[in-house]
Amino acid sequence: MIRLFPLIFIVLWSSAFITTKPIVDYSDPFAALSFRFLIVAFGFFLFSIFKKQKIFVPKKNAFESIFSGVLFHGLYLGGVFFSISKGLPTGIAALIVTLNPVLTNALAGPLLKEKVTLKQWIGVILGFLGAIIVLGFDVGSGLPTIGIIAVFISLIAVTSATLWQKKLSNNLSLPVSNMYQAIGGFIFHLIIVLFLAKPYIDFSPTFIIAMSHQILLVSFGAFTILMYLIKHNSASKTVSIFFLIPATSAFIAWIFLNETLSIYDIFGFAIASIGVFIATRENK
Repeated sequence: MIRLFPLIFIVLWSSAFITTKPIVDYSDPFAALSFRFLIVAFGFFLFSIFKKQKIFVPKKNAFESIFSGVLFHGLYLGGVFFSISKGLPTGIAALIVTLNPVLTNALAGPLLKEKVTLKQWIGVILGFLGAIIVLGFDVGSGLPTIGIIAVFISLIAVTSATLWQKKLSNNLSLPVSNMYQAIGGFIFHLIIVLFLAKPYIDFSPTFIIAMSHQILLVSFGAFTILMYLIKHNSASKTVSIFFLIPATSAFIAWIFLNETLSIYDIFGFAIASIGVFIATRENK
């Protein structure tokens, strides 16, 4: 079953980009995320109690996990949700944030003492070249600038979160760590809701179905798998599976959201995917 974790993660994580669109259609993105992580934190709290895990941990460990949650659930997801709410197609959002592997590989050497090769740097260049091709042809034809900025913030946040999470050695159990990370995400979005956003949520059937998917399958499912993979593998090896997410997200969006990609998007998408593959494949 553990061998299937990467495949399960890819499908679940990719599907999150699709259910984001109906969520932001019926709510303010930050209000929706605040609501989501309040439930997620409570869910992991109940699960931790059920499994008789120690809830009250040293302050240092709790703050480390909360900060990880601010990066993962706050800045990363907040940027993705906000960008899509401003009209950025889910496929483009998925493409940009999935450049996470090439950035992680570039930074894993100096920060985590993981070996970074010339091949990985070539992958970094190709990955960003692909993103530039996509954005270079599309920015002037309707893609929202603020959405692009937001999703690049997400890219930086998820890369930083991956490296930070790998660097942690607090040995908290997964459900307790996930609970504190969800608390971090909830606090982050609550602050935005209170001071910057105009919160609203329309609890329509569509919103409830999409939110249930993200809570149950993504926050409880995919994110737990990701934390497990980061803990048991190198950061660079873990994020290597991300290069499959843009294609999977685009395929799901084509089926369920009727989204299309231009020839330039497809070409840039292919170049970026090749770059990520080169940067993250193992040496033989």
